[in-house]
Amino acid sequence: MQDCIFCKIVKKEIAAEVIFEDEQVLVFKDIKPVAPTHLLLIPKKHVPTLFDLDESDSGLIGHIHQVAIKVAQEMGLSNSGLRLVSNCGRDAGQMVYHLHYHLIAGRPLQWPPG
Repeated sequence: MQDCIFCKIVKKEIAAEVIFEDEQVLVFKDIKPVAPTHLLLIPKKHVPTLFDLDESDSGLIGHIHQVAIKVAQEMGLSNSGLRLVSNCGRDAGQMVYHLHYHLIAGRPLQWPPG
């Protein structure tokens, strides 16, 4: 997408503090963190919402989860825990219409979240 901020980050048109990158996924720090660790995991492929995924994307989604595990372990989060969440649609709080996951950790998190 031409105006998608996350696509611009993938293309390196907008700077981000990148934590991990491979051919399918980019992980970077959220600019408005809600916890000591707040990362965004995005596919490099533009997918607006979870509802825009199809069966051919199942490998991509599995890969994003594997990257989340890898990054969390490298950051020492596997013992204390984390929250991995994807907001889908306006009522859920999705503000950027490029599929993404928030990896939130580093403090006790409350439930329900909002």
